[in-house]
Amino acid sequence: MDIMDHIKQAIESNSIILFMKGSPEFPQCGFSARTSQALTECGVEYATIDVLAEPEVRANLHRYADWPTFPQLYINGELIGGCDIVMEMYENGDLKTAVEQASK
Repeated sequence: MDIMDHIKQAIESNSIILFMKGSPEFPQCGFSARTSQALTECGVEYATIDVLAEPEVRANLHRYADWPTFPQLYINGELIGGCDIVMEMYENGDLKTAVEQASK
């Protein structure tokens, strides 16, 4: 499967997916740790892809949505953004609302 098709399939088959460095249990950067912790605290299930374990994803994900950094959060196929945007949404309550709606 082409890497762009792999990325598209991962995003389309998961209502909430986080492309991060490491895993929620063992994050490999502070930004990924903060983002996954915010999602976990919202109390919904979400998928993750470790871009360090999948170097082709890491090298090509920026082409999918023109976002250059990690982590990247997608909800219902839409790029939400990286750590700063997710943390802002978490702090004002928008993240919990968005993930709860997506997990219905």
